[in-house]
Amino acid sequence: MAFRICTIGCGGIATGRHGPSYAAYAAARPDTELAACCDLIADRAERFRDKFGFARCYTDLDRMLETERPDAVCLVSPVPVTCELSCRVMSMGYPLMMEKPPGRTPEELEQMIAAAEAAGVAQQVAFNRRYAPLNREFRRILTEEIPPEAVQHIRYEMVRVQRKDTDFSTTAIHGIDATRFLIGSDYAHVRFHYREMPELGPGVANIFMDCTFKSGATGHLSFCPVAGMTVERAQLHALDHTIVLHHPVSGSDVEGRLVHFRTREPVHDVTATKLAGTDEAFVLDGFFGENASFFDDIRAGRRPVGDLRSARQSLKIAQCMSARRDEYTAD
Repeated sequence: MAFRICTIGCGGIATGRHGPSYAAYAAARPDTELAACCDLIADRAERFRDKFGFARCYTDLDRMLETERPDAVCLVSPVPVTCELSCRVMSMGYPLMMEKPPGRTPEELEQMIAAAEAAGVAQQVAFNRRYAPLNREFRRILTEEIPPEAVQHIRYEMVRVQRKDTDFSTTAIHGIDATRFLIGSDYAHVRFHYREMPELGPGVANIFMDCTFKSGATGHLSFCPVAGMTVERAQLHALDHTIVLHHPVSGSDVEGRLVHFRTREPVHDVTATKLAGTDEAFVLDGFFGENASFFDDIRAGRRPVGDLRSARQSLKIAQCMSARRDEYTAD
């Protein structure tokens, strides 16, 4: 019997990243059926259906789910409706992967966790950087070649162009979560620093985080949304080791690449395209990996690793950033 997938939301990120991931997964797993897609705009839903090979399209998600009875559902919706729609889908008993952030506030996240647990359904948050091939390689090196007690410090830099968002935390949560993933530890304490730029619009600011992790390592994260180029990179320093990671983002100064140094010598140097065996952006930045991981877990009856509970700390810290708090201390 075919594994049937439905998706909700056919906008920009769905078309640019998730749609190609669904199509590639179905091509690799012929027992997969892309059953239906749904969007409030009928023409957009039809274009998405035609482009990625879904069988049908809808403008009413309740009707789609009642008709199709899928094995897994993906939700790629605007942040303000993520909580409402997620709870709705999960309360109907469908395993769900939802785009980040999982709600606007920790309170919304708790609503979603309660809905998932009441219905007994599996869920996953789409933090794609956890599944990017270079980031997975970073974790492999850290796990296999560097003792945990040797890890000293991590830096994470996210730079964007003309992102005059009133609340950049909904993007910055990617860096917050990716840093947790890369270093393999939760945050213990964070101190925030803000450089507000009201002349550019409400909420526009450079934001910096000085961190201590529960592992004892320290960190510094910087978010500069209105700079001159797009950059996303990480550096981790440990005793006799440094790992430099350039995340593959469009418009960056360098291609996606990871270099591992041991006492000055580059002992491992690999590009994202070589590691992944493709130059497809939806693979390099982790969208294919997160979708494939979710679908495979549902098929196998496993609980996805990146579930709603795993997102708690990342969302709490992002909410502190949004509220312009001075510090965060872990529970």
